[in-house]
Amino acid sequence: MEGLMRFSPCLEIPHCVEDLQYYFNQRGELRHLVTKEPFIYNYYKNEHDRNHKRYKVLGDMITLHVYELLEKECNLERIPIPIDASDEEPKSFFFMSEELLSNQTNLIVLLQDRGIIRAGQWSQKVIVHQGLERGTQIPYIKTALRDNSSVIVLNPNDNFVKMKEEPQAVVKDEVESICLEAGSACDLFKTDRKPILPKRCSSSPEEHTSYVWDHFISRCAAKNVSFIAHGYGGLVFMDLLCKKSQEVMSKVNAVAFIDSRHNAQHQARKDPEIQTWIRSHCRNWVLNTKPLDRPTGSLRKFDCAKVSVGTENSELAPFFALQSIFRFLSRSSKNRRNSVPPVRTIVTRSSAKKSM
Repeated sequence: MEGLMRFSPCLEIPHCVEDLQYYFNQRGELRHLVTKEPFIYNYYKNEHDRNHKRYKVLGDMITLHVYELLEKECNLERIPIPIDASDEEPKSFFFMSEELLSNQTNLIVLLQDRGIIRAGQWSQKVIVHQGLERGTQIPYIKTALRDNSSVIVLNPNDNFVKMKEEPQAVVKDEVESICLEAGSACDLFKTDRKPILPKRCSSSPEEHTSYVWDHFISRCAAKNVSFIAHGYGGLVFMDLLCKKSQEVMSKVNAVAFIDSRHNAQHQARKDPEIQTWIRSHCRNWVLNTKPLDRPTGSLRKFDCAKVSVGTENSELAPFFALQSIFRFLSRSSKNRRNSVPPVRTIVTRSSAKKSM
């Protein structure tokens, strides 16, 4: 995962980042190209805005670098959505294995927390200070691929595009209609004094995940579909489960929550069937200093089993839980195969004669 990060033409580079020359060494650690030192946030003394802009550009560079690793190291394909978008329309995207739709074995779907992180990342802060191995989803992806599983890497936080100019009245009306179609309550609003436009079918993490489910996950040939959901991603999966319960329960074999923000008692309180499914197919790795996989608390009526992730740091939790989660997914897959009754051969008179 070694590599030099380069600026993209689409990045707005402030004047304060002329020194921003960073790369990832052979251990996947972020280091300055000249000094070889780790990244320092307070590079400019008593200049918070300048340091913040510098950090933001570094984050954008990391995002582009991780996208490149997903394509080149993990051999994943970038899929623009919505699939019926015009060339001019703002689009989101996600990543998936090239053979996904035809692979009949396993599919693992990665769903991260909310915030600035994009596809392939668990925590940008961890990437900056502790490296790619701990902060990205790449170890999960490579483990899945070694097990001959297909992978989908969702991009639930890529919801908006910044507009270059202030919209005219007519354009604003069009934007508002798009927002209403997308079910967004934001209409047209601004960040950093620039108006932003929601991306159709991806204006929220829930909408993005639902769209990828409808057009890709539900149509794939995989017999064992598993979700790994961190933080707010757990709430997003629960939203999908409650809205498409029969589809999801028949297709998904196991769900590994990591410090999940979901509330099964609230989200699934009216459906006993969903509650039963959650208890049977899900597990939550929660923040706790107990050794990894130790039970934490009793199994509640509305929720799944909870085990310790071995740390109280939410951003490091996916790194700590990796091996345990894949053992859980493997056992769930075997249990599903064993629960399928074998095909019985019906003996007919003609077949009996042939065997004589």
